[in-house]
Amino acid sequence: MKCLGTFYRHNPEISVHYETFSVSGVALIVPTRIGDSRGYFFESYKDGWFREHIANVGFVQDNQSLSAQVGTIRGLHYQKSPLPQGKLVRCLNGAIFDVAVDIRPGSKTFGQWVGANLTAEKGEQLWVPEGFAHGFCTLEPDTVVFYKVTNPYSHPHDAGIAFDDPEIGIDWPVDLSKAVLSDKDKTQPKLASLR
Repeated sequence: MKCLGTFYRHNPEISVHYETFSVSGVALIVPTRIGDSRGYFFESYKDGWFREHIANVGFVQDNQSLSAQVGTIRGLHYQKSPLPQGKLVRCLNGAIFDVAVDIRPGSKTFGQWVGANLTAEKGEQLWVPEGFAHGFCTLEPDTVVFYKVTNPYSHPHDAGIAFDDPEIGIDWPVDLSKAVLSDKDKTQPKLASLR
Protein backbone atom coordinates (compact mmCIF):
# COMPACT_ATOMS: atom_id res chain seq x y z
CA MET A 1 0.00 0.00 0.00
CA LYS A 2 1.09 3.55 -0.64
CA CYS A 3 -0.06 6.47 1.45
CA LEU A 4 -1.25 9.30 -0.78
CA GLY A 5 -2.04 11.98 1.73
CA THR A 6 -3.94 13.39 4.65
CA PHE A 7 -6.94 15.73 4.61
CA TYR A 8 -7.36 18.31 7.39
CA ARG A 9 -10.43 20.36 8.19
CA HIS A 10 -10.36 23.69 10.03
CA ASN A 11 -9.76 21.66 13.19
CA PRO A 12 -6.33 20.04 12.66
CA GLU A 13 -7.23 17.27 15.13
CA ILE A 14 -9.90 15.96 12.73
CA SER A 15 -8.14 14.24 9.86
CA VAL A 16 -8.63 11.41 7.42
CA HIS A 17 -5.76 9.29 6.11
CA TYR A 18 -6.12 7.18 3.00
CA GLU A 19 -4.01 4.59 1.24
CA THR A 20 -4.14 3.01 -2.18
CA PHE A 21 -3.24 -0.49 -3.32
CA SER A 22 -1.35 -2.15 -6.16
CA VAL A 23 -4.74 -2.72 -7.83
CA SER A 24 -5.85 0.74 -8.89
CA GLY A 25 -9.10 2.25 -7.71
CA VAL A 26 -9.38 0.56 -4.29
CA ALA A 27 -8.66 2.75 -1.25
CA LEU A 28 -8.42 2.25 2.50
CA ILE A 29 -9.73 5.22 4.48
CA VAL A 30 -8.74 5.64 8.13
CA PRO A 31 -10.37 8.46 10.12
CA THR A 32 -8.82 9.99 13.20
CA ARG A 33 -11.02 9.63 16.25
CA ILE A 34 -11.19 12.47 18.75
CA GLY A 35 -11.83 11.01 22.19
CA ASP A 36 -12.35 12.09 25.78
CA SER A 37 -14.05 10.76 28.90
CA ARG A 38 -17.44 10.72 27.10
CA GLY A 39 -16.28 8.53 24.21
CA TYR A 40 -15.18 9.58 20.73
CA PHE A 41 -16.13 11.50 17.57
CA PHE A 42 -15.06 11.04 13.96
CA GLU A 43 -16.31 11.98 10.51
CA SER A 44 -17.30 8.73 8.83
CA TYR A 45 -18.23 10.25 5.47
CA LYS A 46 -17.97 13.67 3.84
CA ASP A 47 -19.21 13.91 0.25
CA GLY A 48 -16.91 16.69 -0.99
CA TRP A 49 -13.79 15.14 0.49
CA PHE A 50 -14.66 11.68 -0.85
CA ARG A 51 -15.31 13.03 -4.36
CA GLU A 52 -12.05 15.01 -4.37
CA HIS A 53 -9.71 12.41 -2.90
CA ILE A 54 -11.21 8.96 -3.51
CA ALA A 55 -13.87 8.80 -6.27
CA ASN A 56 -16.31 11.26 -7.82
CA VAL A 57 -19.41 9.17 -7.15
CA GLY A 58 -22.68 9.52 -5.29
CA PHE A 59 -24.30 6.95 -3.03
CA VAL A 60 -27.96 5.96 -3.34
CA GLN A 61 -28.46 3.16 -0.82
CA ASP A 62 -27.11 2.02 2.56
CA ASN A 63 -26.95 -1.67 3.51
CA GLN A 64 -26.22 -3.43 6.77
CA SER A 65 -25.62 -7.05 7.71
CA LEU A 66 -25.09 -9.02 10.92
CA SER A 67 -22.95 -12.14 10.91
CA ALA A 68 -23.26 -14.03 14.20
CA GLN A 69 -20.35 -16.45 13.79
CA VAL A 70 -16.62 -15.97 13.38
CA GLY A 71 -15.51 -17.32 9.99
CA THR A 72 -18.61 -16.26 8.09
CA ILE A 73 -17.69 -15.47 4.48
CA ARG A 74 -20.00 -13.34 2.38
CA GLY A 75 -19.04 -13.01 -1.26
CA LEU A 76 -17.66 -12.59 -3.72
CA HIS A 77 -20.53 -10.41 -4.96
CA TYR A 78 -20.99 -7.76 -7.63
CA GLN A 79 -23.70 -6.30 -9.85
CA LYS A 80 -23.63 -6.49 -13.64
CA SER A 81 -24.02 -3.51 -15.96
CA PRO A 82 -25.97 -1.35 -16.35
CA LEU A 83 -26.25 -1.21 -12.54
CA PRO A 84 -22.75 -1.95 -11.19
CA GLN A 85 -22.16 -1.04 -7.57
CA GLY A 86 -19.28 0.74 -5.95
CA LYS A 87 -19.21 0.05 -2.19
CA LEU A 88 -17.86 1.98 0.78
CA VAL A 89 -17.60 -0.64 3.53
CA ARG A 90 -17.05 -0.37 7.29
CA CYS A 91 -17.73 -2.28 10.53
CA LEU A 92 -20.14 -0.98 13.14
CA ASN A 93 -19.39 -3.90 15.47
CA GLY A 94 -16.66 -6.53 15.39
CA ALA A 95 -14.10 -6.92 12.61
CA ILE A 96 -13.74 -8.31 9.10
CA PHE A 97 -11.12 -9.15 6.53
CA ASP A 98 -12.49 -7.25 3.53
CA VAL A 99 -11.59 -8.16 -0.07
CA ALA A 100 -11.90 -6.58 -3.51
CA VAL A 101 -11.22 -8.57 -6.71
CA ASP A 102 -10.63 -6.77 -10.01
CA ILE A 103 -13.08 -8.06 -12.64
CA ARG A 104 -12.83 -5.08 -15.00
CA PRO A 105 -12.68 -6.32 -18.62
CA GLY A 106 -9.27 -5.58 -20.12
CA SER A 107 -7.73 -4.54 -16.80
CA LYS A 108 -4.02 -5.28 -16.37
CA THR A 109 -4.84 -6.54 -12.87
CA PHE A 110 -7.90 -8.62 -13.81
CA GLY A 111 -8.37 -11.40 -11.26
CA GLN A 112 -6.04 -9.85 -8.68
CA TRP A 113 -7.27 -9.13 -5.17
CA VAL A 114 -6.49 -6.79 -2.33
CA GLY A 115 -7.64 -7.05 1.27
CA ALA A 116 -7.65 -5.12 4.53
CA ASN A 117 -8.85 -5.60 8.08
CA LEU A 118 -11.76 -3.32 8.99
CA THR A 119 -12.65 -2.93 12.65
CA ALA A 120 -15.34 -1.15 14.61
CA GLU A 121 -12.60 -0.10 17.02
CA LYS A 122 -10.64 1.95 14.46
CA GLY A 123 -13.37 2.76 11.93
CA GLU A 124 -11.42 1.88 8.77
CA GLN A 125 -13.37 1.88 5.50
CA LEU A 126 -12.63 0.16 2.21
CA TRP A 127 -13.69 1.77 -1.07
CA VAL A 128 -14.50 -0.97 -3.59
CA PRO A 129 -15.16 0.63 -7.00
CA GLU A 130 -17.55 -0.53 -9.68
CA GLY A 131 -15.89 -3.32 -11.65
CA PHE A 132 -14.81 -5.24 -8.56
CA ALA A 133 -16.24 -8.27 -6.79
CA HIS A 134 -16.46 -7.82 -3.04
CA GLY A 135 -16.45 -10.18 -0.09
CA PHE A 136 -15.51 -10.40 3.55
CA CYS A 137 -14.77 -12.84 6.35
CA THR A 138 -15.79 -12.12 9.93
CA LEU A 139 -13.04 -12.09 12.54
CA GLU A 140 -15.24 -11.58 15.61
CA PRO A 141 -18.70 -12.80 16.66
CA ASP A 142 -21.76 -10.63 16.05
CA THR A 143 -20.03 -8.52 13.43
CA VAL A 144 -22.14 -5.77 11.89
CA VAL A 145 -21.08 -4.49 8.45
CA PHE A 146 -22.44 -1.27 6.97
CA TYR A 147 -21.86 -0.17 3.39
CA LYS A 148 -22.95 2.56 1.03
CA VAL A 149 -23.53 1.70 -2.66
CA THR A 150 -23.55 3.73 -5.87
CA ASN A 151 -26.52 1.91 -7.46
CA PRO A 152 -29.56 0.31 -5.85
CA TYR A 153 -29.77 -3.46 -5.48
CA SER A 154 -31.16 -5.16 -8.58
CA HIS A 155 -31.93 -8.88 -8.40
CA PRO A 156 -31.61 -9.42 -12.20
CA HIS A 157 -28.09 -7.94 -12.10
CA ASP A 158 -26.95 -9.68 -8.92
CA ALA A 159 -23.92 -11.90 -9.58
CA GLY A 160 -20.92 -13.50 -7.91
CA ILE A 161 -17.77 -15.54 -8.25
CA ALA A 162 -16.39 -18.31 -6.06
CA PHE A 163 -14.70 -17.06 -2.89
CA ASP A 164 -12.27 -20.01 -2.99
CA ASP A 165 -11.37 -19.91 -6.68
CA PRO A 166 -7.68 -20.99 -6.79
CA GLU A 167 -7.09 -18.76 -9.81
CA ILE A 168 -7.77 -15.75 -7.56
CA GLY A 169 -6.09 -17.30 -4.52
CA ILE A 170 -7.45 -15.15 -1.72
CA ASP A 171 -5.62 -15.79 1.55
CA TRP A 172 -8.69 -15.95 3.79
CA PRO A 173 -7.85 -15.87 7.54
CA VAL A 174 -10.03 -18.88 8.32
CA ASP A 175 -10.08 -22.64 7.77
CA LEU A 176 -12.20 -22.77 4.60
CA SER A 177 -13.53 -26.21 5.49
CA LYS A 178 -15.20 -24.57 8.51
CA ALA A 179 -16.33 -21.35 6.85
CA VAL A 180 -19.97 -20.34 7.32
CA LEU A 181 -21.54 -19.74 3.89
CA SER A 182 -24.90 -19.12 2.28
CA ASP A 183 -26.17 -21.74 -0.15
CA LYS A 184 -25.67 -19.20 -2.94
CA ASP A 185 -22.02 -18.60 -2.07
CA LYS A 186 -21.28 -22.33 -2.01
CA THR A 187 -22.07 -22.58 -5.73
CA GLN A 188 -20.82 -19.34 -7.31
CA PRO A 189 -19.05 -19.72 -10.70
CA LYS A 190 -15.30 -19.43 -11.18
CA LEU A 191 -13.53 -16.30 -12.39
CA ALA A 192 -13.05 -17.99 -15.77
CA SER A 193 -16.77 -17.55 -16.42
CA LEU A 194 -16.15 -13.81 -16.86
CA ARG A 195 -13.62 -14.23 -19.67
